[in-house]
Amino acid sequence: MSFLENLNLGHGFRKYFRIDAALGESLHDEVYRIRHEVYCEDLGFEPVRDDRRETDAFDVHSLHCLLRTVGEPFRPVGCARVVMTNPDDRDSLLPFEHVCAEVLDRSIIDPSRLPRERIAEVSRLAVRRAYRRRKGEERQEINDVGDEDFGTAQQPRFPYIPVSLYMGSIAIAARQGVDTLFVLTEPRLAAHFARLGVRITRIGGPIEHRGTRVPSMIDVQDVIANMRTLMKPLWREVHAEVEKSFEAAPD
Repeated sequence: MSFLENLNLGHGFRKYFRIDAALGESLHDEVYRIRHEVYCEDLGFEPVRDDRRETDAFDVHSLHCLLRTVGEPFRPVGCARVVMTNPDDRDSLLPFEHVCAEVLDRSIIDPSRLPRERIAEVSRLAVRRAYRRRKGEERQEINDVGDEDFGTAQQPRFPYIPVSLYMGSIAIAARQGVDTLFVLTEPRLAAHFARLGVRITRIGGPIEHRGTRVPSMIDVQDVIANMRTLMKPLWREVHAEVEKSFEAAPD
């Protein structure tokens, strides 16, 4: 990681990308179009829709982040959403609670016993095929970070796209007063994020859900307080851009 330790990840991010909280109708439309391209057309996880927008019932009480390239015009790269509990029915379940009811280890954490307004879930992380890893992998999902994403000693690199989308989700969660974020991901995610000083705790057994997935949790304030020095410039950049989105949003 010596190359990365000498790299200001905030500068690197700002050179190529911008991230926003997608708060207006036009940005929502971009998010839903990315999701349709990835989840419906590329991966076949959801049916193709005539309007080419992928949405579901959870979007009504979700906040979204949108990653785009810098320069004019901004080109959409990827998105993620933070699903809040339904403000009209706090006892309604988050998506992972439906899917993982039988595998959750409630001795680690029991979502049903937490203040429902202070929990949320990161889901629908989607990256357009042109930005998904390497040649030959354009039709693979990207919600994980693997060893290969850091390149080699000869050609090191940093996985800006998935990491910044998770960071954007954490920034949104922190602003909304969320303490605990849940996420359903590939089993190796926690180990790879640990390299970056981001602790993701597994809270249940594996399930088959578009591949093998495990339920995990992120302590929002723990991640922010204990982030590695390497990651802080990237976090500051992402956090500042998300905050600007909220400040510029119409009332």
